[in-house]
Amino acid sequence: MRKLLILFLLSSSMAYGQRNFSIDETVFGPGKFAPKTIYVSKWIKNVDAFSSLDSTYQNLLVRDAKNNWQAKQLISKSDLQNALAKAISTDKIELRRFPSDYQWIDVNNIAFQIEGEKNKYQIKYDLSKKQVTVLNTVPSELANTMSNASQNKTAYLNGNNIEIIDATGNKIVVTKDTVDGIVNGSEVVHRNEFGIDQGMWWSANDKLLLYYRKDESMVTKYPLPQWDSRVATVKDIRYPMAGMKSEEVTLNIFNTETGETIRLQTGEPKEQYLTIVTWDPSSEFVYVGVLNRGQDHLKLNKYNANTGAFISTLFEEQSTTWVEPQHTLAFVPNKANQFLYQTDKDGFNQLFLYDTQGKLIRKLGYQDVVVTDFQGFNTKGTKAYYIGANNNGLERHLFEVDLQSGKTTALTHTAGTHNASISTSGNYVLDQYSNLSVPNKVQVINRKGNQSSTILEAGNPFTGKIALPKIELKSFTSADGKTPLNARILYPNNFDPTKKYPVMVYLYGGSHAQLVTDKWLGAAGYFDLYMAQQGYIVFTLDNRGSDARGRDFTRVTHRNLGEAEMADQLVGINYLKSLAYVDSENMGIFGWSFGGFMSSSFMTKHNDIFKAAVAGGPVIDWKYYEIMYGERYMDTPEENPEGYEKTSMLNKADQLKGHLLIIHGAQDPVVVQQHSMEFVQKCIEAGKQVDYFLYPTHEHNVMGKDRIHMYDKIAKYFDQYLKK
Repeated sequence: MRKLLILFLLSSSMAYGQRNFSIDETVFGPGKFAPKTIYVSKWIKNVDAFSSLDSTYQNLLVRDAKNNWQAKQLISKSDLQNALAKAISTDKIELRRFPSDYQWIDVNNIAFQIEGEKNKYQIKYDLSKKQVTVLNTVPSELANTMSNASQNKTAYLNGNNIEIIDATGNKIVVTKDTVDGIVNGSEVVHRNEFGIDQGMWWSANDKLLLYYRKDESMVTKYPLPQWDSRVATVKDIRYPMAGMKSEEVTLNIFNTETGETIRLQTGEPKEQYLTIVTWDPSSEFVYVGVLNRGQDHLKLNKYNANTGAFISTLFEEQSTTWVEPQHTLAFVPNKANQFLYQTDKDGFNQLFLYDTQGKLIRKLGYQDVVVTDFQGFNTKGTKAYYIGANNNGLERHLFEVDLQSGKTTALTHTAGTHNASISTSGNYVLDQYSNLSVPNKVQVINRKGNQSSTILEAGNPFTGKIALPKIELKSFTSADGKTPLNARILYPNNFDPTKKYPVMVYLYGGSHAQLVTDKWLGAAGYFDLYMAQQGYIVFTLDNRGSDARGRDFTRVTHRNLGEAEMADQLVGINYLKSLAYVDSENMGIFGWSFGGFMSSSFMTKHNDIFKAAVAGGPVIDWKYYEIMYGERYMDTPEENPEGYEKTSMLNKADQLKGHLLIIHGAQDPVVVQQHSMEFVQKCIEAGKQVDYFLYPTHEHNVMGKDRIHMYDKIAKYFDQYLKK
């Protein structure tokens, strides 16, 4: 019944008078046609109430259980503007909208950051008094600022060095490195793999600053030509290619009271990865995941924060493929000697409760649910909450786990993708979700009676405006016959099964990405929708190696990237070819980055399937890719010569058939342009024609209005070769 309803809803959007997307809307459509929602919602501490911003971002609203979750205005932007003018008279501050980074301190106070012409300010706003207190002030020009909890000290980067400014404006110079290639305090360490998103951490006592020191002076410089002057110049980046010399990273601690710096004794070899860096709540210890360059052996080490001395290895994790730490430790409130650690070592990324001596207290995993977003603890520290992927990765739900018993409870149930959170009391769930037939629904669930109050139920934003293609989610079995695979099909408008249609396969296929989920539009992009409206069947499948399906689903690709992935894609492709309404003589394939690697691989290794392909920013040979990502999956070229040979496109240019368009950003620091240039040269030598287009000012992705140009080019390329 639900399936019939979905098909009815989607087909009914094809009503007379509706139009197709314009090419501009492939880029700007997601904002223009977003389903209605509530914005920046947050539970208020210690009360059963939550706040949100109105659709204009001008007012902060509040809803509470006592008033049946009806919205009322709490603060207006003008209230806040007036309070700021009274508190800060020496700087010009003009709010365009209410700050979306607001955080609740308690039921009466919120905190946020604003920026004036001269300074950045950390603000506390008292709701009862309508009064602003300035907690912290730093000059606007400071970059990568990181304030301690009491807001009396702020660390920031001055070039490649760290400085600290205190509440009185006094400056402390932390590092003074002048050697090109030595970088302090930056989050750009280990190429941002292993979940690294910051380079400095304050201790809980606000006195100690822990930071990365990266020495990449020995890493080969890679030239990126710059075209913005009459005579082109060169911008050099440090780019460690697989098998070559890598950066050397250490962790230091600066004591703001003594002015002394100590280095954590993380030991040898120097080419290792320092990950999941976490302060102990006592400020006496630091925990670091020390991962070897081969990425198959992790040690969780404990260090003395006063001396830097190694204390102990709490536990180790080893694998015949790879170990991939992604999340810092989460210490349990009220139990400073216990923390949660995330790992997929038992099959799925789940939570494990340890003590600070390294003893495993309890596994907290639930079925085959993959933890995708850990949300924290209740105030007593007895329960933890997380968003988890289930139903073969198609759905996202909120789960509660009891730390003492390990009992896990699903707090959301409707099929779909949920973004949900729990109130401080634990009695209510604020739940926002969508699925293939529901554009967006926001509700509050009362856990005591499992009753829900609807806050907002969005209608179909395309009704009466856009002729939305029919979308179906499908399931296949992987090439090894063991594993379910998720796929999505978009049908042309006014689809007629007695006709034949060209096909565009859109894919990615690599790790840490998932293209098909049970959410609004089936997670399809607007270019997919556009191409379906132009008369294409658009097909996408998440093969083994992609995200949110567990350890074994990903590890099958080890040392042979692209092989199992293509085998799975062929399952879906063969299904398409079996359909009477598919024009199997006019099929195209499009992907970017890893998807570009997959597209070009198909045009050489399985060269009798696709008549046309577009490969954006493609990896052509993994020996040109960077160490941190490349060696995880492929090992080094010296360790795995057969794998590198098998997966390279450079020795297969003579097998190229069909029409291949390669698109590359000339400033790409991720998949450097050398990949595509080398392949073009091999095509020339083999007498093979290949189309090539360069975006001179763009990096790995083509963004902004130029992205419209890119999509227009891709659409016209497929039209040229696939439409009769």
